[in-house]
Amino acid sequence: MSNENENDSFEEPGHELADRVEDPFIEFLHKIIRVAVKVLAALMVVVIVWGIGDVVYVLYQRLVSPPFLLLSISDILATFGAFLAVLIAIEIFINITLYLKTNVIPVRLVVATALMAISRKVIIFDFGEITPLFVLGTAAVILALGITYWLICSRSCKRF
Repeated sequence: MSNENENDSFEEPGHELADRVEDPFIEFLHKIIRVAVKVLAALMVVVIVWGIGDVVYVLYQRLVSPPFLLLSISDILATFGAFLAVLIAIEIFINITLYLKTNVIPVRLVVATALMAISRKVIIFDFGEITPLFVLGTAAVILALGITYWLICSRSCKRF
């Protein structure tokens, strides 16, 4: 196998933002985009730390309300929702930092993050409040994202 083919197998499919371009104005705009992405990364760290504080607060509030030190199913689901929101924020931060390192939007990771976000929604569903049509729509989104992830991986993921 040639070096070119080996390198292609490790590339993440995505949209590249070139390091150097011939047009100085476009290069200037690319630098602005990179600074904006760095600001987003810093803000995401703030969101993650804030989210951790929220998880602690939600858990504390649930444990100190009567009956003390007992969690109901809705309390557990609220806690899971807070945990998963922080994990999704961490995934988004990883997306941002990967973009900063490679100048490529990691499409597979973005789709995986979307799957995690919709999975969070499913985990915290309150079936007494949602309609069957909402469940069906959510299932369609999960199916579409799953197929998208499978198609991306079938083309670019390393086979074991």
